[in-house]
Formats: sequence, structure tokens, C-alpha cells
Amino acid sequence: MLLMQFSAAGTDFPPIHTWTPEEIRAHIGFMGEVNEKLVADGEWVQGEGLGGPAQAKIVRAGSAGEPVVTEGPFAETKEFLAGWWIVDVDSPERAVEVAAHISTAPGPGGRPLNMPIEVHPVMSAPPQEL
Repeated sequence: MLLMQFSAAGTDFPPIHTWTPEEIRAHIGFMGEVNEKLVADGEWVQGEGLGGPAQAKIVRAGSAGEPVVTEGPFAETKEFLAGWWIVDVDSPERAVEVAAHISTAPGPGGRPLNMPIEVHPVMSAPPQEL
């Protein structure tokens, strides 16, 4: 699983809501091309972009198991999950290659964003004998 984390700390580009329409189209177009190539290579399983912190909620179980919903993460959140891909690749090295390519998504002025992409193995179920 490849996780695109947005971190306000350590970035040198402005928030996406300040980008020009052309810059946003280039960024989204790049993501579409990544997805199309993963499909063509037989490596695509699933992926999505996610809404920002203003659209997210935090849910915990209350004392009787009922959902207790709070707003957040909040606008002052410095990091949030921006999107994810599940890929079926032949090796961990290939997953790292794909993540590095995704990190080059264009931002303002067409410069690569170099956003961090976390690479996590998706675990399988435990053996039946457990």
C-alpha cells in the first residue's frame, strides 16, 4: 500500500487551493497517468484521493459502543493522508520505484512536489491453524 502523506512541515510549495487551474489540471493529469500505467502493467489493485482535514471526522466508540464523532483533524493539522494506492507488484523494490515516481507529481510551476509516499506491505490473513 502506498500512502501519500501531505505534510505542511518541510514543504516548499503553497497550498493547492492557491495553485492555478493549469497547475491543478497538470497534477491531477499526472495522477491519472500513474493509475493508467499501473492498470496497463497489471499492478493496479485500488487507489483513491482523499478529502482534506476539513472534511474528515474522528470516531470513537462510546461507553455503550455508540459512535462518538468529533470534527477533525483540524485546520492546524500539519500532516494528513491525501490519498493511497494498493498495488500488486513483484517485489518491495518495485513498490519503492512506483512510490518514487508518484512523489514526482507536479506542483506549482510544474516542479516535482517530492511529497513523501509511505510504502507498507498489506498483510495476509493468519494461517488457518491459528
